[in-house]
Amino acid sequence: MRIRATVAALTGTLALSALAVPAAQAADGPSSAPRLAAKAAQGANAGATKITKVSVNGGKDVVVGTSNKVKFKIAVTATDPSGIAGGSAFLYHGSDIDHADGVLIPDDLNGKCKVVNATTSTCTLDVVADPKTDLYTNGLAGSGWKLYAAADGNEGGSAEGEKFKSDASIQRYAKLTTNASPEPVKKGKTITVTGALTRANWETSKYAGYTGQSVKLQYKKKGASSYTTVKTVKSDSKGNLKTTVKASADGYFRYVFAGTSTTPAVTSTSDFIDVR
Repeated sequence: MRIRATVAALTGTLALSALAVPAAQAADGPSSAPRLAAKAAQGANAGATKITKVSVNGGKDVVVGTSNKVKFKIAVTATDPSGIAGGSAFLYHGSDIDHADGVLIPDDLNGKCKVVNATTSTCTLDVVADPKTDLYTNGLAGSGWKLYAAADGNEGGSAEGEKFKSDASIQRYAKLTTNASPEPVKKGKTITVTGALTRANWETSKYAGYTGQSVKLQYKKKGASSYTTVKTVKSDSKGNLKTTVKASADGYFRYVFAGTSTTPAVTSTSDFIDVR
């Protein structure tokens, strides 16, 4: 399977990085690259090294469209009485690594570590999500991503875990539009407010309607400071929105979508209506 082969190759690369220690560095002390080969063999933490926190994109969801690559960070915080020499991590989608159907791999498998105190460091890794190659199916959207993370202490301790829960979801970028007509309109007459809710389809690299979703229609009178919800509209089989309201005064209409586990919240650009 392509993904399993990728994970196997990744684990091998990480293991090699642990062995590729420059002679001068080896003389001075342990490698700053996580010794994942040893950890994979042990399958448990060794020594007093502990991974205390992992975070993806600072806890904010990673939202990916149909073409643009999205860069984000993974942070691994670890502690050891001797201090932390290095840390590494990657994201995978699935119940476990052996059954992963998606992976998001850092550009550099050796994290850049910043000392928090004498025993603790936070190591960060840059990851790029490419919808053209990494997110090949819409089934990868949502909160089903987990983290494999590892860290090394300065005096030989190490820690590893493959089922850290990601605090951020990988989501499909959404778009929302609003159009109120006719304009101008006489007071008391009917206004038709249309729009469309679409989201990225990673399988076709196009945007498609997000169907059967509840979307709020909001209105703000000219000169007012805030919007109020007029009604809730459901998107049709193509993601289109349509409803009617009575014209009362000059103001702005907009649609607001609260988001789902796979798709972020989105608010349309407002459309001004001239009531006479």
